[in-house]
Amino acid sequence: MEPVFQQQAAQIAQYTQNPIWYQNFYRVRKKVLTVGNKYWIEDANGNILGFSKQKLFKLKEDIRIYTDETMQEELFRIQQTQIIDVWGKFAVIDSKTNAILGYVRRNFLKSTFAPDEWEVYDVNENLIGHIKEETGRGLMRKYMPGGALIPEKMTMYLHGQPVAEIEQQFKIIGDIWELRCLNIPPYLDRRVLLAGLILMAMIERRHK
Repeated sequence: MEPVFQQQAAQIAQYTQNPIWYQNFYRVRKKVLTVGNKYWIEDANGNILGFSKQKLFKLKEDIRIYTDETMQEELFRIQQTQIIDVWGKFAVIDSKTNAILGYVRRNFLKSTFAPDEWEVYDVNENLIGHIKEETGRGLMRKYMPGGALIPEKMTMYLHGQPVAEIEQQFKIIGDIWELRCLNIPPYLDRRVLLAGLILMAMIERRHK
């Protein structure tokens, strides 16, 4: 069987066994703490699907997502493949099988001077998509006084076509992001997109 068809077969099998990661709406909530931050992943009905607590002062990012705050059962992890953060590519890994689901990478040059942009790769590290911030909003957030208070809004493109939206809800304390999948193949594991969202929430704040 050709690698691409093997990949699709594995994704379809995951879709059958674990459908919570193939829905079309997710919400990520952040709670600001004295030391570190907590993040919850919810479905459209507010049910908790995952939990993560940010570790501070890490040389190499290793983000773990658990079923709940007890952190007894790990669902998936986001591991940086390189030491240098700004160029880092992050692998999204299923914790039960250790299978790589895909990769996300921050486009450092564009995100530093222009609106934020992340790249999405498949399991074979082929570039398949981008997550891009709206140009006008992104430039205002970077260069306008008080721009950091403007909520982020990003679009995911898969093979050049818009397939999902990420929108930040305005809050003074904490943050809420909503992920809406509009036209994504049903077998594509949403944890890859959620990993990109969580990385934006955790990592991007250090560069702003």
